[in-house]
Amino acid sequence: MGIKLHHQKDQPAAAKPVAPSDFSPDRAVKEIDDWDQFIYRYLVSTELTPEQVQRVADPAMVYPKQKNVLALHWHPEWIPLDLIARRIEAMFPNRESELVIPTQHNQFMTWGDYAGVEIDCYASGFNRKVQLLLHLRADKAAEAGVLRSMLNHTFKYRASQLFEFMDSIVNPNLEERLQEAATETGANAELVALVRFYTARLRRLIEENESLTSLEMIKNKLVSEFIDAQRRRHPDLLINRALLLVKAVKNIVKRHFSLDYFFRASEVIEETRSLGGGIVIPHPEQFWPILLADYDVDGYEVWNPESREYTEFLITALNNQNKRERSDRPPLLIFMGDDTHMSVKIRDSGWQERSKLEREIGLQPAWEDIAIRKSLSLANASRARVIELYRERLG
Repeated sequence: MGIKLHHQKDQPAAAKPVAPSDFSPDRAVKEIDDWDQFIYRYLVSTELTPEQVQRVADPAMVYPKQKNVLALHWHPEWIPLDLIARRIEAMFPNRESELVIPTQHNQFMTWGDYAGVEIDCYASGFNRKVQLLLHLRADKAAEAGVLRSMLNHTFKYRASQLFEFMDSIVNPNLEERLQEAATETGANAELVALVRFYTARLRRLIEENESLTSLEMIKNKLVSEFIDAQRRRHPDLLINRALLLVKAVKNIVKRHFSLDYFFRASEVIEETRSLGGGIVIPHPEQFWPILLADYDVDGYEVWNPESREYTEFLITALNNQNKRERSDRPPLLIFMGDDTHMSVKIRDSGWQERSKLEREIGLQPAWEDIAIRKSLSLANASRARVIELYRERLG
């Protein structure tokens, strides 16, 4: 556990100890030392070392038998697309067909002839935030002024969530949120003080480095990453408990996020359709009512590293729906998403989310799963067929 920075240059020799008696708000913002300055710069840096470049370009595994590469749900983050292209070429040396479109959160990115995005929106029918994957021809995305404005609005809101998260820890007016999380996790006063101390310090670092920090790096996970980096100062057990408290606060904050800020899913769908774009619903098992919403979409993800418990059921449900009359709409397609986050590939050993590290762009093992293949055969679905049909729809 913990961040390892042995390859980093200009690393301070040691982190200045902080005793529990020093966990005061004033000390948090007035006594920021070289270690905290360094760790902040490391966490928000978008520059890659030669070692990190090598990690991206050279995959650990190669899949010479996979002939078709379908990747419509993955996140480049700040990793250069040319490096990612090298990785895909190395992973699938014998591919014969492919449809690869990145889906950054609320930011259009272009790959070859296509552009994609994963947008947060609001499903008014069941009062919940949902996500949609949007895929367009690159030339149409370039003309998508209204849709880009919607994405920009949503992107800024996601960034603002970090500040509400930090306020929920350090602002006395929101004390009940922190206390609720402390009760839920059994955190004592010292642990609460530690989390409040380092959150206040992080907020001051963000303020001091605002002009040097990319907006895409302003994310909720920055709080847990910054506290996790304090293992140089505190025992692992204490930091582990602090991270549980932080996670509990984050869950409470999410319950209080205003959905009114998001655009309705129907508005996003309408604008995307006007541009000839395709729409896929990811993670449907995380919000079941969306299966009944009858949105004008091209299909659903039936498998995802975070959503794979009901794959066969979802395939059967979509197949049955396609057998029923769908007015003038084309059949729903069956998709699978790898949901790869490329920044995980560059993290130091011991500070990587194991579940996310194993994900790879274009790798969805469920297509080959013997049990699932039966359902896929009944639905006449395969990687090659989805690539062909969806490419036709996108034009």
